[in-house]
Amino acid sequence: MRGSLIDPEATAGHRRARRTAGALVSAALMFPLLGAAPAAGVDHASAGGLQQAFTGAAAEYHVPLSVLLGVSYLQSRWDAHAGAPSVGGGYGPMHLTDARTAIARAPHHSEGTEDARGDSSRAPVVPTTKVPENSQLPARLKTLTKAAELTGLPAERLRTDAAANVEGGAALLAAAQKDLGEPLSENAADWYAAVARFSGADDSATAAAYANDVYGVIRAGAERITDSGQQIRLAAQPAIGPDTEQLRRAGLRTLSTAGTECPTTVSCEWIPAPYSEFGDGDYGNHDLGNRPSSQSIRYIVIHDTEGAWDGVLNLVQDPTYVSWNYTLRSTDGHIAQHVKAKDVAWHAGNWYVNAKSIGLEHEGFLASPDAWYTEEMYRASARLVQYLAKKYGVPLDRQHILGHDNVPGPTTSTIPGMHTDPGPYWDWEHYFALLDHPLYHRTKAGGGLVMVLPDFASNKPQYTGCVTSGQACAAHGSSEVRLHTLPSDSSPLIKDIGLRPNGAGSTIDVNDVGSRVSTGQQYAVADRDGDWTAIWYLGQKAWFKNPKAHPTAVSTSGQVITPKAGLTDIPVYGRAYPEKGAYPAGIPVQTVSPLSYKLLAGQKYVAGDKVPGEYFYSPTFDTTSHKVVTGKDMYYEIQFGHRVEFVRAADVEVTRSHS
Repeated sequence: MRGSLIDPEATAGHRRARRTAGALVSAALMFPLLGAAPAAGVDHASAGGLQQAFTGAAAEYHVPLSVLLGVSYLQSRWDAHAGAPSVGGGYGPMHLTDARTAIARAPHHSEGTEDARGDSSRAPVVPTTKVPENSQLPARLKTLTKAAELTGLPAERLRTDAAANVEGGAALLAAAQKDLGEPLSENAADWYAAVARFSGADDSATAAAYANDVYGVIRAGAERITDSGQQIRLAAQPAIGPDTEQLRRAGLRTLSTAGTECPTTVSCEWIPAPYSEFGDGDYGNHDLGNRPSSQSIRYIVIHDTEGAWDGVLNLVQDPTYVSWNYTLRSTDGHIAQHVKAKDVAWHAGNWYVNAKSIGLEHEGFLASPDAWYTEEMYRASARLVQYLAKKYGVPLDRQHILGHDNVPGPTTSTIPGMHTDPGPYWDWEHYFALLDHPLYHRTKAGGGLVMVLPDFASNKPQYTGCVTSGQACAAHGSSEVRLHTLPSDSSPLIKDIGLRPNGAGSTIDVNDVGSRVSTGQQYAVADRDGDWTAIWYLGQKAWFKNPKAHPTAVSTSGQVITPKAGLTDIPVYGRAYPEKGAYPAGIPVQTVSPLSYKLLAGQKYVAGDKVPGEYFYSPTFDTTSHKVVTGKDMYYEIQFGHRVEFVRAADVEVTRSHS
């Protein structure tokens, strides 16, 4: 049963959106890769130069250098990741896939293992992992095997040696070109279908979206320093016009887009989540709505799946489970839509946020720093978010584009169980650049507000708990900055009384968000001391290192709130619900329940939207009685800690802070 109608978290929010890491893992296709060390090998590209490796492989296999570089950039941005596989089981700069090896080498969890997310509100579901035979895997997950056959190079070398990996990718492109009956032309425009084939997609829409992105990179050019310190450059070819008609002869299936709400620049299919009754009057796995007519869509929430594509799709089609709007595939950026934007998916663990958001699940794992996200998935996600944001009027900033780890616990008791994905290894700065809303870099010193903006590649705070509790995670770039009680690395971390009601200290565990700020988030400055900056955070003065030579935050401007004069403190809320008088007869009044936090006099916090209290009443399968209740009490969303929270507008004063 859904529980008391008085408590929405027992009815429409809390029970629905709780899910465990293990529950989203496909038993046949699981790539958790939690800190798995790469196999031993020598990176010959470091000695001869990776740029030279691309040039040599292009010449040897008669592949245009721009095509080889463009494909590699879209797969990995030319990074080798020290031989560690991606979430899709892909290795090296060319993302040659060997999913069976990736699964076999990953740490496997047995039945009964504690949920890595720390979500104690439901028993964890952790299936036994089975290592599939290659014959059981789709072609897109075993391209490294074919590359080994074509080049004669050992599979282990293709996994661990960047130069060999590039050679394998060139061989695959040349083989695809020959299979298509196309010449090994020096003209990059003649390789469109071969590039599309390289994606591993079995449908023309996904393959075309991938190839279009590759040629977009070739037209624009690119240059960067890779994770191994290699300087790589692809000269721009703005006039290149690929022969897109080649794809008609590639023998790929036609993908139906019927029912989808996606931009034409991505590949998208409709795999619906079921709306059906089961058991003793219960139903799942989402609610029918009428958004944006009945209520606005204010948020887009970024998740990671904690499981592989096939298993995740099985779960979202289970009416007894939870739901989300879209899933994105790692290998090629393909998108499946499950819930219409007008309806309310159960994905965020907070019914107020669920009712006003769209949820995107990305194939990936929070606690796997080396299980990297592909560039194509980042790009497909950004195009989808751009489309949704424009359609529903969602601003492209970190007050509206939230990680699941930024969603507040709706009540005090739910705070410790809230999810922490996509975690510190999601590259928010790169993501917003792809959204065409780059997080700006202001150099002016001082100012009343700061935006968190560390350099992702070089910002490598230590985390623990990726494999075993307390064990150090592999060093990796991070979007997050740690907070201390004093301007010193040796001082204690900031405490989160909501996360740990017993007053225990915060930790550096990868899932512990109690003393962390994230790229793009904005906070009011409380103090400065040399290379350290203090902000107001969870009712406390919190310090982080912010040296002028290598800043981790930049000055910005915006609205801030502070308690009204005469108030020593004001309550903080995890949801913006209406006042008692707003509820019509027949609809139970929902408690306006303050959290355990207090916002103290003299403190300032960055303010987001001012919104009326709102509650979506939908306790039954029959939608006849469903109603959106809107109150007169107004709230401000604020950046209070790692998560956003809400305060009543009647309790605060609003001012403008300038940089």
